[in-house]
Amino acid sequence: MTMTRTQIATVAGIILVAAVALYGMGHPLICKCGYVKLWHFDVVSSENSQHIFDWYTPSHIIHGFLFYALLWLIAPRLSFGQRLILAVLVEAGWEVVENTDFIINKYREATVSLDYYGDSVLNSVSDILFMIVGFFLAARLPVWLTILIAVALEVFVGVMIRDGLTLNVIMLVWPLDSVLQWQQGR
Repeated sequence: MTMTRTQIATVAGIILVAAVALYGMGHPLICKCGYVKLWHFDVVSSENSQHIFDWYTPSHIIHGFLFYALLWLIAPRLSFGQRLILAVLVEAGWEVVENTDFIINKYREATVSLDYYGDSVLNSVSDILFMIVGFFLAARLPVWLTILIAVALEVFVGVMIRDGLTLNVIMLVWPLDSVLQWQQGR
């Protein structure tokens, strides 16, 4: 799991480019509320996805698990650093795409995220960093433990906020009224 200085600089550069792109798209550096919180608990608020941690942070850790597994399977000859660069590129790309008007409106139309207006730059950068944490964990932990942690995170978040990575993907790709009604507590 060693990385060269060039690989570390490449990862940092990708994150910086994503941050600049998001800022250029009009997303605030920090929450419009004017302060930074370590953790924001309330999903149904204008501060969701604006601070360092939120209920969607576990999804990004799971992204890291999934990217590590996928790249380990399809690109086993690449070094750890090369695979991490690819994972960061995909995650950073998703953070930019996720914060376009098209995807934001899709979330608002098909999910319980009616007040979602996109992430702050700080939150998006944090999301990328948590994906990196997940990637490193997946490289170090036994497969069974990585899977157990992923399932536990999904179940915990699902119970706490009636959402998570799996439901988020389902509702973005193939919205189901039954899931939306459950998420709304009906």
